[in-house]
Amino acid sequence: MLKNKVTVAIAAAVLAAAAAGCKYKVGQDPNSVSATAGVTVMACDESFQRIMEQEINVFEYQYPNASILARFIPEQQCIDSLLHTNNTKLAVTSRPLTDEEMRYLELRKRQPRSKMIAVDAVAIIANTDNPVNEISTADLSKILSGEITEWKWVEPGNKSGNIDIVFDYNGSSTIRYMTDSIMNGQPFGKNVFAQNSNAKVVQTVAQRKGALGIIGVSWISSDLKGVDMSTEELASASQKNDTTNLGFTPDIKVLAVAGKGQLPGEGKKPYQAYIYDGSYPLFRPIYLTVTGYKNATQSGFFTFVTGYAGQKLIQMTGVLPAAMRPRIVNVD
Repeated sequence: MLKNKVTVAIAAAVLAAAAAGCKYKVGQDPNSVSATAGVTVMACDESFQRIMEQEINVFEYQYPNASILARFIPEQQCIDSLLHTNNTKLAVTSRPLTDEEMRYLELRKRQPRSKMIAVDAVAIIANTDNPVNEISTADLSKILSGEITEWKWVEPGNKSGNIDIVFDYNGSSTIRYMTDSIMNGQPFGKNVFAQNSNAKVVQTVAQRKGALGIIGVSWISSDLKGVDMSTEELASASQKNDTTNLGFTPDIKVLAVAGKGQLPGEGKKPYQAYIYDGSYPLFRPIYLTVTGYKNATQSGFFTFVTGYAGQKLIQMTGVLPAAMRPRIVNVD
């Protein structure tokens, strides 16, 4: 019964978004739908909002008769929306659909296709006044479980006080990743809080000396072009082979992370080169799943994101694109 209620609520939200967001041009035939014209709905994990907003902006700029209506929601809601509402044609998640989920769509003639489009790093961020520069995955596990609750137990002499862990949303892919990869399915301690916003995670860490934030790297990349460039400039940049230095927002401190087998001082920050060679231990794939026939608007967007221009846009957010080698710049 609960599943049915959730499905109905998702369907209603999708229909409302579609009704509010359609932007056909004057004189355009609303029945004219192709890979570069028409309206389609995408459900995207909130962790990847900044990445996909750039993709949508440039795609719609290049194809003004196309409109991608994006809903940024927790990962499981994305999958539920794709499976149980006919309106949602695309989903961006940190895991591929299971064989059972793919069969479910196939039995309903939804023609699902899925592809890994990038590898995302989960960044660990601290306040700039906190003297900590590196953390091990072993200590991170103890902090998340509540075994370590003060910074002085992470490094002697650190007077930053109590440790408050801040995530984005309850049920987010970031929480699932840390639960599976760092906690081995064990519960979090009482010092773990959800801020209900990725931007709020950054803001909380910037304001609170003892806070430790866990967030997708695109949210703290100072190289994010959507901040400084117009859509026209973004579209032009996505066609070029130039590179730019990658860095992180100065509002917070991005910690180096030492994985299993790494000694103190060997930890790496989430630069693309270290995601690529596996020396940064906290990384996860990003998948784009599309349903429907290959000449539909959603398929045009799928082709764009997985093609050269779409992959270049991903590279410009600090995330590692699936089809390109990383830029080895600004690493330490």
